[in-house]
Amino acid sequence: MELLAPAGNRERLETALRFGADAIYLGATQMSLRNFADNFSLPQLYEACTLAHTLYKRIFVAVNAFARDSDLAALGDLLRGIADAGADALIVTDPGVIRTAQKAVPDLPLHLSTQANTLNAEAALFWHELGVKRIVLARELSLAEIGEMRKKLPPTLELEMFVHGAMCVSYSGRCLLSNYIAGRDANRGECAQPCRWAYELRERKTDGAPFSIEQDERGSYVLNARDLNLIRHIGEIAQTGVDSLKIEGRMKSIGYVATVVNAYRMALDASERGAPLDERVAAELERASHRPYFTGFAFGDPGLMGQETRAGGYVADAAICAVVLSYDAEKKLAYLEQRNRFFDGETLSILSPRDAFRSVQVSGIFDAEGSAIPAAPHPKQRVAIGCAEPVKPGDILRRV
Repeated sequence: MELLAPAGNRERLETALRFGADAIYLGATQMSLRNFADNFSLPQLYEACTLAHTLYKRIFVAVNAFARDSDLAALGDLLRGIADAGADALIVTDPGVIRTAQKAVPDLPLHLSTQANTLNAEAALFWHELGVKRIVLARELSLAEIGEMRKKLPPTLELEMFVHGAMCVSYSGRCLLSNYIAGRDANRGECAQPCRWAYELRERKTDGAPFSIEQDERGSYVLNARDLNLIRHIGEIAQTGVDSLKIEGRMKSIGYVATVVNAYRMALDASERGAPLDERVAAELERASHRPYFTGFAFGDPGLMGQETRAGGYVADAAICAVVLSYDAEKKLAYLEQRNRFFDGETLSILSPRDAFRSVQVSGIFDAEGSAIPAAPHPKQRVAIGCAEPVKPGDILRRV
């Protein structure tokens, strides 16, 4: 199975590739459902595709916003630019975008976005007959339903499913709440995420005093979905015949991308060897920024277990402190770019591809002039540290 990872910019792309993704999905600067990510201009997309192809990996470009006629006027030129940059597939939702793509870039494979909420084999066959090569399945399907669907589909139609990341309170992400409350269209990449807000209930006929929306110990985050985590079920997913495992998170940091992609890479490798999952690998996902986890709809409707009503924020057991630029094995010095403040003498966890279980005690911090300093306090400060454990460029040091 393919491991498919998100990238909101060049640094996250490089991180996802380094930590084990087989393919990357990203957005151009137009027609993507993540307008608040940095995204990729066409020259940047060319560079991204060149890098990925050098590593024998693939790039899928999301053009999955719901389009208006005004969007379609320039869409052909955008799609031709994406094809010329070397993209391996388009992720699409809108039939108008599909029709335009088939005229403008007929040789570029089309992947149908989860926004199309494909829930059955007949719908999948309908899209396949229209030229779609892969279906990104609706997140509301169980593994049993996916397995039955796979049996009814030809091998020429690939299936992709989400295995990790944020869920949406609305069906397959098709939501109008942001439009009504904040004037920002979720289906055109501008979601304000009002489902994550806390709410109060007020009685119109009284003085407007708020009621608490509580039941027992639950609070008032009544629309807040938990995060998906299926790392313990890779083997069961493989039995369904799914072709690609997708990680959500084009807006997430390099710390998130590195941690989650690395964990799923190790879990997928173990599953393919027939080895049991190392619980330390599963525990890695607690270190990435997340809401409380659940297994989504993989084993049926989760009911109340799918919602986190007590709080709307994220938790994480680790924070990224620095990215390794180079390592001098003779002097045992690691040259770093700081991301969060850390101190001389502090013990930091090392995150490296297929390796997340080592740590090192910082034995001296030195600024660009070589002077010893007690801490690295400045954002993206270049420093050297005494580091007895060997590290490689791109490795990440974390506070756990």
